Amino acid sequence: MPPKPKVPGLIKGLGVTFGEMVKTLKDGPQTTRYPHEREEVAPRARGVIALHEENCTSCMLCARECPDWCIFIEAHKYLAPPRREGGKPRQKNELDRFDIDFSLCMYCGICVEVCPFDALFWSPEHEYSEIRIADLLHDKSRLDQWMQTVPDFEPYEAGSDAKVKKVPR
Repeated sequence: MPPKPKVPGLIKGLGVTFGEMVKTLKDGPQTTRYPHEREEVAPRARGVIALHEENCTSCMLCARECPDWCIFIEAHKYLAPPRREGGKPRQKNELDRFDIDFSLCMYCGICVEVCPFDALFWSPEHEYSEIRIADLLHDKSRLDQWMQTVPDFEPYEAGSDAKVKKVPR
């Protein structure tokens, strides 16, 4: 039996490319035509960070733990009425400013994890690009709007002893 003639690699590669091109013309494209068609994101996707302002006590743990220093918090103290009749007035913090600069954020999630009062949540929303980089500084009202996109909590697998974090509605 005579030896097979060797096909140069370039011709073989062009043959594969031509075969895939014909298959694509027959079956249609395999990619999503973004932005006209949108894929469903994973339920626990990391998109943008949402703030539930009522839960924030201005403890500043998130700002201290942030490796990028992209969280800015300002608050003031005020005297709240006593809890019981005849008690002393108590001192509370009121949040004046809570900003996250998403042009600096690396989406590590440390701020969400260290928040002891469940004030920060991940939203799967990822379409928030801006023309000006300065517009990526989201204030507390804009961060609060992202709470509408936070999905309901999915329970952990059976036997897991992880802490349950409930999304306030």
